[in-house]
Formats: sequence, structure tokens, C-alpha cells
Amino acid sequence: MRRVRILLARLGSMPRSWLRAIMQRRRFEDEMEMELANHLENLTDDLIRAGFSPKEARRRAHIALGSAVVHKDAMRSSLGLRFFDDLAADLRYAARRLSRSVGFTAMAAISLALAIGANTTIFSIAKQILYERLAVPHAEQLRLLGWNASNKRKAVHSISGEHVMLPDGRFSSSSFSFPVYEQLRAQNRVMQDLFAFKGMSGNATIAGEAQRAGGELVSGNYFRELGVQPALGRLIGDADDVSNAADAVAVISFGIWERAYGRSPAVLGQVIKFNEVSLTIIGIAPRGFTGAYSTLQSPDLFVPMSMQPLVRPGEYGSKGSMLTSNREWWVNVMGRVRPDFEETTALAALDAQLNAAARATLPVRQGEDLPRLEMRDGSRGLFLQSRAFAQPMRVLTIMVGFVLLMACANIANLMLARGSQRQREMSVRIAMGAGRSRIVRQMLVESLLLAMLGGVGGSMLGYVGSSLAPRLTAYSWQKSDFRVHLDWKVWTFTVGITLATGILFGLAPALAASRAGVSRGLKETAQSMTHRRTSWGGQSLVGFQIALSTLLVVGAGLFLRTLAGLNSVDVGFRTDHLLLAQVSLPPKEYPAGKDIAFHARVLAAIAALPGVESVAPATSAYISGNYNSTDFRVEGMTLGKDIDDDETYTVVGNDFFSLMRIPILAGRSFGSQDTSASGKVGIINAGLAKQRFANQNPLGRRFYGDHHELIQIVGICGDTRYASLRDEPPPQFFLPFVQQTEVSGGWTYEVRTETDPESIVPLMRKAVQQLDPDLPLINVRTQEQQIEATTQTERTFVALTTGFGTLALVLAAVGIYGVMSYSVVNRTNEIGLRLALGARQRQVMAMVLGEATWTCLVGIGTGLVSALLLGRLVKSMLYGLQPADPVSLSAGALLLVAVALAASWIPARRAANVQPMEALRHE
Repeated sequence: MRRVRILLARLGSMPRSWLRAIMQRRRFEDEMEMELANHLENLTDDLIRAGFSPKEARRRAHIALGSAVVHKDAMRSSLGLRFFDDLAADLRYAARRLSRSVGFTAMAAISLALAIGANTTIFSIAKQILYERLAVPHAEQLRLLGWNASNKRKAVHSISGEHVMLPDGRFSSSSFSFPVYEQLRAQNRVMQDLFAFKGMSGNATIAGEAQRAGGELVSGNYFRELGVQPALGRLIGDADDVSNAADAVAVISFGIWERAYGRSPAVLGQVIKFNEVSLTIIGIAPRGFTGAYSTLQSPDLFVPMSMQPLVRPGEYGSKGSMLTSNREWWVNVMGRVRPDFEETTALAALDAQLNAAARATLPVRQGEDLPRLEMRDGSRGLFLQSRAFAQPMRVLTIMVGFVLLMACANIANLMLARGSQRQREMSVRIAMGAGRSRIVRQMLVESLLLAMLGGVGGSMLGYVGSSLAPRLTAYSWQKSDFRVHLDWKVWTFTVGITLATGILFGLAPALAASRAGVSRGLKETAQSMTHRRTSWGGQSLVGFQIALSTLLVVGAGLFLRTLAGLNSVDVGFRTDHLLLAQVSLPPKEYPAGKDIAFHARVLAAIAALPGVESVAPATSAYISGNYNSTDFRVEGMTLGKDIDDDETYTVVGNDFFSLMRIPILAGRSFGSQDTSASGKVGIINAGLAKQRFANQNPLGRRFYGDHHELIQIVGICGDTRYASLRDEPPPQFFLPFVQQTEVSGGWTYEVRTETDPESIVPLMRKAVQQLDPDLPLINVRTQEQQIEATTQTERTFVALTTGFGTLALVLAAVGIYGVMSYSVVNRTNEIGLRLALGARQRQVMAMVLGEATWTCLVGIGTGLVSALLLGRLVKSMLYGLQPADPVSLSAGALLLVAVALAASWIPARRAANVQPMEALRHE
């Protein structure tokens, strides 16, 4: 029993001793020295008492005690410190080896850092855009309500907000009318509750500064159902969601509180203005809260839904309150399924309720399709960014993954070739007693140290790249609020990539070195006997690199040709010397009639500015991603079943067609004879004339517009691109600005200048401020800048893929150069023998270049086949060409061949210049 207690006491003391030895290493070493010195002194004293002289006693004591180094090593081993000592020694030796090969170390670390930095940046962006959830408790439980119906026969005709065409031809949207929302909420038995919200924007005066602000209209239960707590004050509740302008309140974002008010608690009770409506600040939203609309940026303020008639009356085309409009479907609805209901059960119940609510509120025509409810994941809000970024981010993630694989293969190649040169060193180590596991560990430590250098550099580049990435999404005329945040998950990803690559490209050389034969490795000609195996392994890795390079270069070529194709599109109008600017009138101060008069005054003021050739208003700018559509029903004509009532339209000024240089093909343009008192007129484009009036003369025909009034066609104009460069010119009609009774939302002023368009911007701002000091001139840009903005995704892709392709070419060149260089070094004896037997220098060069060419051709062939197989991933992102574009494929292949020949030229020349006698002397 006593022995058991002693053993347990020893076992219990071992961890404490180990920790003390680790944490206080110098003290531990000093204690070992003192203990060995005491043993030596005691043993010497015993020998002196036995009759030996002090000198002889000390000599015999040293012999009896043995080597102090051995004793110290045994004590370290007993505490498990030997591993750490060996590891430290391995690290010091690896650092010395890498410092002696500066070129190799820099080449390997930089290529790995670039690959890891690119992966970290793209991963951070993808996480922020596609995987970030709303900053609310249990966001994964949120469900966004939507609906779908036949696109041609849908009973809902006026929709504002998110919508998409499904692959089966059905129309899907997440917008509901407010009366439908109220009925769904009143009849709800399967959700915890339903809350409503809607994104908006307008002119705001915050802390005395006029600015453009974004916000959300929210129902009274919005914050309660999201489970959000205020950073200061209180949040909007049911009592605030009432139609009382005297008690209008708002919650501002944490960012606005920080930027405009310096996080002062005195902000509560202060008044801000939104579209000329005074709102009292009652609270601050928590930091990081982005609302329910999106995860990318936070609204500046939150306003009760009941304030919609005041802050945004008629925003979506209605003349009064949209809270009572059955026609306008505009509000978004979200909630959480009750724990005691299955999601399928909740969906079926809500679908039945939506059917009943739609029938009660919509004027359903014969054969029209009622909306069917959808229940979507609401953890990321409306998640509109998925349509624009999901496919590009998927492609970019695959491409940067290829770059990382190339970097790993490149470094593994260099390590294999370097390992073949160190076989003699490894054989000497084994001959002196080093175990194979010790050799493997030494090589792995060296490769992991190299990986850590690349990982540190990659982390720094990833941080810089994540900071610079938002600039790629910013328009030239406005700042972007999008920010990419690095967090511990990204850091963990980077560390994991670093360790994995270290093990990956260090394991194969380590195992190869541990299997080196001692006697064969010690021979002077050992390298020449093993170069074939090393060469084949290196060539396989180089072929793999070239295949990946081919994929990346071909991809960069496809996107470059896509951008070139978009830039060469004929938009149908003149884009030079054309300035665009917007003015958004607050509906409270500028009701119907007054808004038209004010816009007319703005037009006159701008037209009088020096350098302005002409100016005209338009409901939206061309090639801006925006479009308007409404009813177009020709008098006395019945539509076919495949033609929809809706057509694209634009309200424009009288000088619009001459200003834009859009030709009038038949009839006339708008003129002074068209006034608010004259008959309603319109102009159609050639596409609409062909679609609706085939083999007929449309001039003089009449059609019903949005307000069911007859409009006479007085002219036919040329076709133009409308919302996007990718879309063909749509059928379109135009209405004159002077005949409109109201203009809701912001209007774009198209200004044709005689000089540099940007030179007149200060004059325009001054002219608008003189008419109304509280109105900002927003989104000022040229038409060319606007078109560049619509191709921003393509330009970003070209920049990134060209960078990846260039990096891939560099890595491939380094791999080819390294393999061929080491191959020449290993085959020096063989090459010398060939030259001694009569081979010519050009034959030796042809031999080396031929090996490189064959390796390159095999890799290119594999890469081209892979590019064709993976082409469907990028097909939807291309314009005017197919993934199997012969120009891109052949150009990429030729570029890789050129790089391979250039990279192998120096090793080939070096091989041709080998002196036979010097090479054979080693034999």
C-alpha cells in the first residue's frame, strides 16, 4: 500500500515538475548544474577520505559520475523535455538552412503568401456577402414570406421591390400589399407573429446637415419579434405605429449616432427631418444591427410604418396612402414558425390565408393566376445579393483554390528537387546514427517553417486585401458602405491552410529523404542514379501546375473578352459629354402639380448655365439597372396569349431625343405643341412598333396607359439599350414630361455639355441650392461613368482573374525553371558524356526544351479539357461568346507554351554549355 501511495505521489508530481521545467527553463537548467556539481563534490570528498589525492580524487569522481551532458539529457527525457529541445534545434537548423538559400526561401514564401492572401481575401468577402446572418438572436428561425404565380397571367399587376423569374417561367416576389399583410397577421395561428418592413431612401437633415439617407419603414412589432435591444433609449413599439404626425418618432442607427452625434446620450429627444417630416429620436439601434432588409449595411434610421403617407406618399405610384391600397404590393413580411407547428403545416395554412386575402382585395380577371405562398429562409434578410454575387463568388473561390493548389505544388516541386540535392547530407546523417523518423521530422519542420513564413505574409496580404476589396464595389461618384470584416473564423481558416500546405509540400520530400540509401547516397554519383525518379515526380507536379494555369488563363481570357464585348455594344445613343444628376423632391413639400413646376424651374436654371447645350428630364438613366413598366393596351386590338399587357416606358423632356442623339424614324418628336392642356401623345420605339404593329402604320393609333387614358402615337424612334448592356433593346414607349400630373421619387437630369461635363457640376449644385437650399443634387456622374458602373462586376472579375492568371503563370514558370534546372544539375554527368561522344550543343538544348514542351503540352491538354468541362459554371457570366471560345482557348494554350519555353531556355543553355571534361571528372 505504501508503494502505491509513493507511485501516485510521483505521478502527481510529474505534471507539476514538467510545468515548472517548461515555464522556468533557466532555473531548471541551473538546478541540474547545481545538483550535478553537488554529486561531483560529494564523490570527490569520499575519495579524498579514502586516501586519494585531491587531483586523483577529482579525476576518479569525474570518471565515476560519467558525462554531465548524458545525465542532463536523461533528466530532460524523464520530464518529456527532449522533444521540445529537439524541436528548438530543428527550428534553429531550419532557419539557418533557409537563410542560406535566400532565393529559394523568398520564392517559396512569397508565392505561398500571395496564394494564401488571395484565398483569405476572397473567403472573407464570400463570408460577408453570402454567409453572414442578421445580427439578431436565433436568426436561423426567421422566415421571409413570398409568393409565385404565372408571369403572363398573374393577378398582381403593380409590384414594387424584389422579384425574379423562376426557371419554369413563373414570377416570384416577396412584396405584399399592406391590407393582405394585415389579414395574414390577423388570421395567423401558425407563426409567433408576422411583422412588416420596407426599405426606403430620401432627403434627411441630421444634426443640422442635409444629406441623402436610407431607412426602413417598420411595423410596431418589428423590433420585438426580432429580439433586438437598444444601445440607448427605446425602440419602436406598437404605440408608436399610429398615424399621428405630432408624435412621429424614429430610431437611428449606431453608425449615425457615432458619426453625427459623437455617441452623446443627449441625442434622445432631438429632432431630425426625413423628407421634410420632423421625427423625434427615441432610441439607438445596437451596433452591428443591419435591419431585416440586408446584412451588408445598416439603414440610417427606422420609422414606424404608419408614417409612410407622410415620409413617402405615393412613392410606389399610388396617389395616397399605400397602407390602404389593395393594388400596390410593396411591403415585406417576416416571422418565426411556432415551435408546435411543422414548417410544411405552417406553409399550407398561410397559403390558404393568402388565397383568401388575395381574392378579397384584388380585382381578379378571368384566367388570372392567384399568388401561391412561399416560405423562404429569412436569416439573411431579402438576400438580394445572392443573385448578383453567388455565382461570381463561387467561381472566384474555385479560382483562388486553384492558385493555392498551384502554390503548394510549386513548393513541393522545389522541395523535392532540393531534397534530391540533399541526399548525400541525409545519407551522412543516417550513417552517423540519425533515425529515419528524425530525418522526416527535420524536413517537416523546415517545410512548416516555410509555410509559417508564407502564412504570416498571407495573413497580412489578406487583411490588406479585405480592406481594399470594398473599393472594387464602389462607384466612382459615391462612397461604398460595404465593409469586409476579418474575424476569428477567417483567421482559423488561414492558419489551417498554412498548416495543411506545410504538411502537404513537406511530407513527400521528407519521406523520400528518409528512404535514401546510405551507401548509394554517399557515392559521388548518387544523384545521377536517382535523377530519373525525382525528375518524373517533378514533371508530374509541373504538369499539374500547367493544367491549373491553363484553367486560370483561359478563364481570364473569357472574362476579358466578355468585358471587351460589353464595351463595344452599340447603346443606340451618344454617351460623350453627357452628365447625369438626380433631384428627389420630398412629397410633403412638393405635392402633385407643385413638383412638376419645380422641375421645370430646375430645367430652366440648368439650361441657362454656361457650357450647357441642352437638358432634359427622365424618370431613370439609361444603362443604370432601373426600368419602369406599365400597361400598354392598343385601342381596338386584342393581345395574343403570349404577349403581356406591360411594356417598358420612360417619361422624358421635349429635347430628350435630340439631346441623346436618338433618331426619329417616322412621325415627329415631342415639341412645344405638346402641353398639359393638349391631347395626350406618346412615341414608341422600333421594337415596340414591330411587336405590336407588324405590317401596320402605328402613327395616329392610340393606346391606354397606366391611368386608363388614351394616348396617341405621334412618332417612332430608334431602339436603344435600356437597363443593361447585356439585354437587347426592349420594346419601349415614351411619354412627355409636360403632360404628367405628378412625378414621384427622384428624377434624372440628362445634360448635354459643350465642355467637360464635370466642370459644370459646381454650377448645377449652386443653381439647385438657389431654388431650394435643402435639396441635395445626388448621384452626379457622366453617362460613361454610369455605363462603367453597370460593368463593374465584369471589370472586377477581369482584374481578379487577370491577377490570378498572372500569378499562375509566374508559379508555372518557377516550377518549370526549378525542375529543369535541377534536372540539368542531376544529369550533368550524362550531358557531359553525350557531348564527349559527339553530341552538339543544339541537340542538348533540343533535348531539354523537348522535355519541358512535352510536359507543358500534357498539362495544357488536361487544362483545356477541364476548362471545357467546367465552362458551364461561368456560362451565365459571359457575353457574346461560349465557354468553348476558340480564341480564348488557343490564346491561353499558346501563352502557356511560350512561358514554358521561356522558363526552360536558361536551363537548356546551361546544359548546352557543360564542359565534358569537367563533368566527367566527377566519375
